[in-house]
This record gives sequence, structure tokens and C-alpha cells, in this order.
Amino acid sequence: MKPFQLRRTIATSQVLEEITEIWCQWRRQKLPLYLFLAMCFNLVVAPVVYAATSQQLTRSQSWGVGLLGLVTLGLSIYLFFVMFVPEKF
Repeated sequence: MKPFQLRRTIATSQVLEEITEIWCQWRRQKLPLYLFLAMCFNLVVAPVVYAATSQQLTRSQSWGVGLLGLVTLGLSIYLFFVMFVPEKF
């Protein structure tokens, strides 16, 4: 029983090291986090688009339309801030 507990302890420590590494990388690189959040938000937007079109679009098309809407919204917000607060950029 002790070798099993030892392997479990080693596996737990490796998992904790991996979580720590992911946490450090997340602090430095924001783009993957933003992409993940956009995809999660699109999980809410895509069914709304699918329901609004009365099944005239397929699920993949409504996913694409929802993602395109999110990108358009994000780009318009970014350009709004660039126009009115240019010294930050």
C-alpha cells in the first residue's frame, strides 16, 4: 500500500507543479485567456443566434456568426478607446 501512496504523492506534486506553471504563464500571456473567455461567451451567444434564425442556419454557422459578432464588438470597443485615449496606445 505504501508504493501506491508514494506514486499518488508524486503525481499530486507533479499536478501542483503544472498548475503553478500554468498560473505563471497566464500572468505573462493574456491572449490565450482572452480567447478562452471569448469562446466561453460564444457558448451563450451561439444558441441565441441559432434560436433567432428559426433553424435556417446550422449550428456551425450560428457559432461562426456569434464569434464574428464578438470579434466585431471587441474591435469596435478597442477602436473607440484608441480614438478617445490615444496616449495609452
